[in-house]
Amino acid sequence: MKKIILSLTLGLSGTAMAAALVLPALAQESLLPEGFGNPAETPAPRPSPTPSPSAAPTPKATPKAITIAPPVTPTVASSAASDADDTESGEEGEEVAPGTLKYDLPPGARRLLTRIGPLTPETGGLAPDAFGVRGQYAAAIMRNTRGDLASRWGQILLRRSLTSAIDTPETINGADLAAERAALLLRMGESIAARWIVQSVDYDRASPRLVSVAQQAFLANADPAGMCAYVPAGLAHGDEQAWRLAAAICAGLSGEAGPAGWAISRVRSSGKISNFDILLAERVLGATGAGRRSTTIEWDKVDRLTSWRFGLATATAIPIPEPLRASEPAYMRGWTVLAPMTDMAQRVAAAPDAAARGVLSSEAYVSLLSAAAGEEEPGEALATQTDALRGAYGAASGAERYGAMQGLWGADANTPQRYAAMVATARAAAALPMNTEVGDDPWQLVGSMFAGGYDHNAIDWVPSVSVGSHAWGVLAVGSPRPLSGMSAGAIGNFAGDDSSAESLRSKFLLAGLAGLGRIDASGAASAASDLGVDLGKQTRWSRAIMAAAERREPGMVALLAAAGMQGDWSKVPPYHLYYIVRALREVGLGSEARMIAAEAVVRV
Repeated sequence: MKKIILSLTLGLSGTAMAAALVLPALAQESLLPEGFGNPAETPAPRPSPTPSPSAAPTPKATPKAITIAPPVTPTVASSAASDADDTESGEEGEEVAPGTLKYDLPPGARRLLTRIGPLTPETGGLAPDAFGVRGQYAAAIMRNTRGDLASRWGQILLRRSLTSAIDTPETINGADLAAERAALLLRMGESIAARWIVQSVDYDRASPRLVSVAQQAFLANADPAGMCAYVPAGLAHGDEQAWRLAAAICAGLSGEAGPAGWAISRVRSSGKISNFDILLAERVLGATGAGRRSTTIEWDKVDRLTSWRFGLATATAIPIPEPLRASEPAYMRGWTVLAPMTDMAQRVAAAPDAAARGVLSSEAYVSLLSAAAGEEEPGEALATQTDALRGAYGAASGAERYGAMQGLWGADANTPQRYAAMVATARAAAALPMNTEVGDDPWQLVGSMFAGGYDHNAIDWVPSVSVGSHAWGVLAVGSPRPLSGMSAGAIGNFAGDDSSAESLRSKFLLAGLAGLGRIDASGAASAASDLGVDLGKQTRWSRAIMAAAERREPGMVALLAAAGMQGDWSKVPPYHLYYIVRALREVGLGSEARMIAAEAVVRV
């Protein structure tokens, strides 16, 4: 019980701890690549309530689970409120509606909807005008972009773009655009960044769409208390029964055991919510001392892991069975790694995927593994992995360090696992002495450096690699400066040893070189003819990303680049990589362009 209370204390933190129980009063053309979702029917979604996924059509219908998974397709419409509405509610002397929260900040401390986001150019963010002036256009692309991006560096760039303090175009409500940004971040597994965006909007200015996404964001962070500020709006515009359960939790956190129990009973009697989801809410109340009885959680009849189940189980230290973990959405592995109250074994199991996707940095990944190895009786596989990492970073000789790295890189044939190992060894690879014997083709060594962004360390190895080797190809596109002797013949030599399916690696090398402007037009045309690839193919997506580059909109370019890199690298056409690299370079994101191009050559 002490462990549960401690975990709950960590998870149930937020501004809404003091919230009282709130009881309810009685034809746009697609610009995405082919196969990547459907656009919204109209430029702006129409205001309408979200259909409850758990509502029963008749009193006898089977109760359903609370499903609050991040949507992939458009679901909720925009708020009718204007961005310019700066009126204060609940000010000194005004009556405050029963059950609502009074906003005590002075008008000057209120946050406007005209610029939303935590990162500024001084703290690593993009410029305020990075997404241009077409808000509904940007929101539509965000709604139709899945979170499973092929590129780790593409995800890192998109996260940076979506969390930047950007100006809200006049064509969209700022809260609605923030909701689409947060929803996409959740689908990417970026739960903490999604919460940043949600909390960048004052809760009483949240649109219905943002209220819905806020619930998902706080569950993804295993912070049920964060939902409390949004309960009044959720009861008015969202899934009433799910928000009643949230209201009961908030009442318990405020010490109101009676209203909490009444709300739980009312939801149970409705028959519209799965009893398992109600039991999870009761478990939260029990941990706060507001519950009237102990609650036993049994997963036997649960067939899937939803956001509600993930958030409440994690907040109360309830172990989630491995079969459910095995079938969980990919983005939930990112949530798992980023939630510090999650069982360490499950965080470690999810960490390789999160590192390969870009959710975890190299330093954060190594730190997590080190923390796990420091616990009592770590697993055998983890102990072996951390021993190899110690050797990679601290062995006496360069040869021993390199041998340890090779053991990690070759430990798993699964591509995400292997690339995650390269992420873990990035700093060790960058620190390897130059006189170390690494063979003629140390492509994994230089690939590991680029995985961590150590491009200036990687170019020191250029004299050690053979022209036409895999390592040479990675350096050709990833190096801060062009390599000499780049020609169609050199690409042909590279293609001669290409073991990838349909010479995809060679096509990516050509696409990266052409996009970076490191091969002349005639050489690129000759190599393209030899490889049978059309880098200049024109589609709605290619025209859109180049138009965004011409308008100097780096945020929009990053978003369209992500839309063109969904799935794994085997599903990314070479011409997509060409336009992505070219557009990023034209808007001043040349370093990111090089990292993405190098990653493509490494991972196929």
